[in-house]
Amino acid sequence: MTSVSSASLADRVEALAATPAGSPLPAEAEDIVAQLLAALERGEVRAAERGADGRWTAITWVKRGILLGFRVGRVVAMPDERGGNDLDAPAAFFDKHTFPPRALTLRHGVRIVPGGTSVRRGAYLAPGVVCMPPAYVNVGAYVGSGTMVDSHALVGSCAQIGERVHLSAAAQIGGVLEPVNAAPVVIESDAIVGGNCGVYEGTIVRARAVLGAGVVLTRGTPVYDLVRETVYRAAGDRPLEIPEGAVVVPGARTVRGDWAAREGLSLQTPVIVKYRDEKTDLATALEQWLR
Repeated sequence: MTSVSSASLADRVEALAATPAGSPLPAEAEDIVAQLLAALERGEVRAAERGADGRWTAITWVKRGILLGFRVGRVVAMPDERGGNDLDAPAAFFDKHTFPPRALTLRHGVRIVPGGTSVRRGAYLAPGVVCMPPAYVNVGAYVGSGTMVDSHALVGSCAQIGERVHLSAAAQIGGVLEPVNAAPVVIESDAIVGGNCGVYEGTIVRARAVLGAGVVLTRGTPVYDLVRETVYRAAGDRPLEIPEGAVVVPGARTVRGDWAAREGLSLQTPVIVKYRDEKTDLATALEQWLR
């Protein structure tokens, strides 16, 4: 496999992705996909990037290349230690041959605790990342140095996780491949995502923010800021954003209408109750000892 520059790789991916559906792909397609996945694993390219203005945008050619990998791939048994083609032989997994589990070594500096964690090909894990079992990191994801991916946590396809982030047990960070121009979920550096949180549909959690256990954020979720007395929502091509240092907890708001009032109904609503300060940081300092 001959490596090429990112610009050249982008051009070749775009040309292959333009091949009409149902038409055979050129023989080089699988090699191009392998080069892209290797570049993602090295952190040389990413599925999304932060601009100087702080805005995150999807890198469309990278996402097209990942989708190309599914198109060129064929379902195989994993692992097939016998090297044969016995269709009736049992196996641990059955998936596209272009996306096997990522091969990690001690040189990568990643700590993966025994118990069932899986990191898919094409995901980047920086040195110092800790994965508690069982966790799953999907293709195109980027996980920064010092981040902990706790038990039963998911880092979805193309999700961007910063440095020193704690994804607590059962946290779900949604992924997105299509449409290719859709920005993925972003959790910026030094953020804390509490247990059983769900962050989906391109939501951006800015640096040092804290999501309390059970907070769920989607594109359609309004977030009420008690400190600044404002409401944050997604609109148009602008995703939902949690401000830097915000401390968010699950809340509720009353449903309007006479019948709803009589029934005492309310809707789940994340609420910003404060902004991170020295006291909040002291309360979370213990995590550094757990790494």
